[in-house]
Amino acid sequence: MSRNIIISTVLLALFGLVGTALVALVFEGTRERIDANIEAATLASLNEILPADRYDNAILEDTIKLSDPLLGGDDRLVYRARREGEPVAAVFTVVARDGYSGNIHILVGVQADGEVAGVRVVSHRETPGLGDDIEAARSDWILDFDGRSLESPPREDWAVKRDGGIFDQFTGATVTPRAVVRAVRNALIYFEDHREQVFEPLPEAQLAPDDEDEDEDEDEDAAVDDSADNDEPHTDAAGAEIDE
Repeated sequence: MSRNIIISTVLLALFGLVGTALVALVFEGTRERIDANIEAATLASLNEILPADRYDNAILEDTIKLSDPLLGGDDRLVYRARREGEPVAAVFTVVARDGYSGNIHILVGVQADGEVAGVRVVSHRETPGLGDDIEAARSDWILDFDGRSLESPPREDWAVKRDGGIFDQFTGATVTPRAVVRAVRNALIYFEDHREQVFEPLPEAQLAPDDEDEDEDEDEDAAVDDSADNDEPHTDAAGAEIDE
């Protein structure tokens, strides 16, 4: 009896090991394709906010991580768009932590002059049919941010209409749009106060190989010239509006 149990246990363990190995092999074989799909989806989302013809750098590689409550927490990724080395826009990955049903993850594009290039909600858990109108696929509400800045409208008007601002709330849902408006406004405030840090050039160690080769070529040319010239769930502070 005990021998049968031992044999069964060994066989189950072997099946488990084989199954784990097969899963690992499948994952390894598809990982590159998965990574490529994620990269393509991310680039498509960025290009909804900032068309590809606006910049000429590798925007997925020209990134920086920033930590600040205005951005929703630590290590928030920022994509920097440049053209001929000059800043064009920054796309912040911000988190609105005061959504009705939890965190709302948002892309906020800010042009170099401080105007909103575009806003897209990446993920959320808001109430279907009420709070999900923050999605571009469901309504054009999110497009109302385009072209706005901290001067247009004035900072005090960056709120939903119920709070005295200019942005629409949804029928039966105020908490969700309020959280998004606040997150976009906070991203603009952060950008205004930290513009130079946002567009800080990448360290040489992070330059793409082609860029490094170009820099080396330039250094060699300069050397020649020198030798010749000697040269979570919603916790609204007001606490009251549970209208979703």
